[in-house]
Amino acid sequence: MKDGGRIGFVARALCGACLACAGSAFAQEATAGDAKMWAYISAAIVASLGSIAAGIAVSFVGAAAMGAMSEKPELSGRALIYVGLAEGIAIYGLIIAIMILNKV
Repeated sequence: MKDGGRIGFVARALCGACLACAGSAFAQEATAGDAKMWAYISAAIVASLGSIAAGIAVSFVGAAAMGAMSEKPELSGRALIYVGLAEGIAIYGLIIAIMILNKV
């Protein structure tokens, strides 16, 4: 795509988003159910993105750790620590999701 095509695509996407949200601008006031809905959605997004990010991190770190251990077997302990740190991302996402759900 040329630069003009990209700008046109972004402009059309923004106009479409504005038109899609125009109806909710004049809708009735938010209720308590709406707050719960957004809390559940945000908790799901946090948990899923944390898990996806952890999977990507473990794939890169795990591949590098296996390569390093094939050359120097004494690095296996250090490699496991790095993989564990990458898995911590999923745990942080889960903790934040639980904190969001406790506020509801």
